[in-house]
Amino acid sequence: MQAFTQLNGLVAPLDRANVDTDAIIPKQFLKSIKRSGFGVNAFDEWRYLDHGEPGMDNTKRQINPDFVLNQTRYQGASILLTRENFGCGSSREHAPWALEDFGFKVIIAPSYADIFFNNCFKNGMLPIVLSAEVIDGLFSQVAFTEGYKLSVDLAAQTVTTPSGEVHQFVVDAFRKHCLLNGLDDIGLTMQQQDKIKEFEAKHKQAQPWLFA
Repeated sequence: MQAFTQLNGLVAPLDRANVDTDAIIPKQFLKSIKRSGFGVNAFDEWRYLDHGEPGMDNTKRQINPDFVLNQTRYQGASILLTRENFGCGSSREHAPWALEDFGFKVIIAPSYADIFFNNCFKNGMLPIVLSAEVIDGLFSQVAFTEGYKLSVDLAAQTVTTPSGEVHQFVVDAFRKHCLLNGLDDIGLTMQQQDKIKEFEAKHKQAQPWLFA
């Protein structure tokens, strides 16, 4: 997993509450356990005017011009600004995979569904919780300022606006450590590689018939 430390990124606003994981990545695209390749179908039912299915040539599909993430000004955004209870619905880990593959590294919302929130950290994304009042202000600033960017510093736990306004956010110390060091569950396990090898050697010596 790639480490996350700081980001100065373009913000895209998704002004919707209760965005569920089926909206983030519809169920028909959950046929792979690879973590890549889902970005082209993120928000599929909102991004396109036709019904999407696996294997379709998305370059030939009709884009929905009214969907905010299709607007030219938000292309290349790495920070998603959205509303409360983001990521509700099913527990599919494909949801953060799709968002990360789409290009998002940070999500800012007033609240999240618990499983989605945890899955973000496990996949190298930073979900930030800020108050609804602060997020209202950010939505207004994004709407009136094309190319609006925010600076996110995980070590300092801050979100800084172009005007210099600083917003503190809370993050669990263990999750912060994992993100700063690029450690997913496998990476954490591999830190104990020497102890694992030592255990295996002792186990083989004590019960050699299991390895015959």
